[in-house]
Amino acid sequence: MFDGSAEWIAGCQTYEGGFSGMPGLEAHGGYSFCGFGALVILGRERLCDIDGLLRWTVNRQMKFEGGFQGRTNKLVDGCYSFWQAGVLPCIHRVLSMQGDKALGADKWMFDQGALQEYVLICCQHFGGGLIDKPGKARDHYHTCYTLSGLSVAQHFTSGSLSNECVLGHPNNELRRIHPLYNIGLKAALDANKHFTSLPVPGKDEPTK
Repeated sequence: MFDGSAEWIAGCQTYEGGFSGMPGLEAHGGYSFCGFGALVILGRERLCDIDGLLRWTVNRQMKFEGGFQGRTNKLVDGCYSFWQAGVLPCIHRVLSMQGDKALGADKWMFDQGALQEYVLICCQHFGGGLIDKPGKARDHYHTCYTLSGLSVAQHFTSGSLSNECVLGHPNNELRRIHPLYNIGLKAALDANKHFTSLPVPGKDEPTK
């Protein structure tokens, strides 16, 4: 069913290091998360240039704002708090499995405090919900992914290691999410346990 899928996805990685929507287009935070996430799910992440993806992703966090831009030379956008920051725990996991000794044991490979500052100070709408940047309208899309990115920035988990980095009042803390699936950690683990216990459809069916 997935023959050639991983190779096609890897072909979407650009010279910058991020992934595009199809080969030959511009690297984009959303496509990078989905592309690399798909390779991780397929167990084929080694097909891509992980170092290049890491370099491109960490350079999308802007020093002044603290948030992430989605593409090179674009403005910061609250939704990339997840699309960009969320891919870094996935990279961390892959590098950890490869035995990379340079990885931190208590934080992700981005400025977690700066991202939280951008979300909490710049992305909250006075009427509720979250936004792209000051002056923009609130919507469900930005509310979802900005909150997801805030959760990633607050919680570090790598194997048996975990650490919380919650900026401001303790009430700011969100529930820990699984960065690959963007749902609660327990729900993701329970779902994986359930579906891996099921037989693969068609695997043992006789050939007609």
